[in-house]
Amino acid sequence: MAVPDFQSLMLPLLKFSSDKKEHSIREAIGHLADEFGLTEDDKNELLPSGNQSILANRVGWSRTHLKKAGLLESKKRGYFNITNRGLEVLDQNPAKINNNFLKQFPGFIEFRTGSKEKKAVTTDISKENFTPEETLEYSYQNLRDDLALDLISSIKSCSPDFFEKLVVDLLLNMGYGGSRKDAGEAIGKSGDEGIDGIIKEDKLGLDTIYIQAKRWENTVSRPEIQKFAGALQGQKAKKGVFITTSSFSNGAKDYAAIIESRVVLIDGERLAQLMIDYDIGVSKIKSYEVKKIDTDYFTEY
Repeated sequence: MAVPDFQSLMLPLLKFSSDKKEHSIREAIGHLADEFGLTEDDKNELLPSGNQSILANRVGWSRTHLKKAGLLESKKRGYFNITNRGLEVLDQNPAKINNNFLKQFPGFIEFRTGSKEKKAVTTDISKENFTPEETLEYSYQNLRDDLALDLISSIKSCSPDFFEKLVVDLLLNMGYGGSRKDAGEAIGKSGDEGIDGIIKEDKLGLDTIYIQAKRWENTVSRPEIQKFAGALQGQKAKKGVFITTSSFSNGAKDYAAIIESRVVLIDGERLAQLMIDYDIGVSKIKSYEVKKIDTDYFTEY
């Protein structure tokens, strides 16, 4: 099954701590993974940023919400135990514990609203099943995906010459090609048997990468990759990059994976994501810093 949302983890987490012992977050993650029958893939699934597993993030925020409501407490970093209030709640045998249930506790209201004076939460937080990191990261990913679609649309409306320039700019920003002059001279001058350009792999020019750029609508199939691979062999080249605004067929991907030459396939979706990562055709409008407590600062020796 998929990883439960952090609210669904609240009651199981509180029950896990009902033995009144101090437990680590790591213990809780392992216990809840077993209780919900999660697979290794479920346990290893990461947030979009790749910095933390979804399971660890949700268990952590479940604990935080229970702590703010006074049902759990932490006496040292990374550990927690149940409180008398938490035991009282379990004695009530609740069917579930979620944000709506926790609104009865003033500490939780203060946590959610940031104000001691507010006694009610205007939004229906019981429907919020994402942790704050998930909300931020999935919102960011949605913005990236929308931007990627706009980029591909813009690329398809530009000229072939502009597309070649775009490819040069991207590879240069990724660290290839040496100087802009060298790259500019290489791209577009080859035209040999399916090769659109050549660019240095590094600033010293120790190796070269051959490029094929297709501003296509249709799927790139195996014959196109075979033609490109043949061109590489004709040049005694070992490395190539095939870039398209569309996609590759499974046959094309399978063929690229078995040939002797190293051929990297970049489809439209990946091209757009790389352009975003390396600031090609996009500009920053706003940035946010997400910070956490520096526990070392508060450590007294």
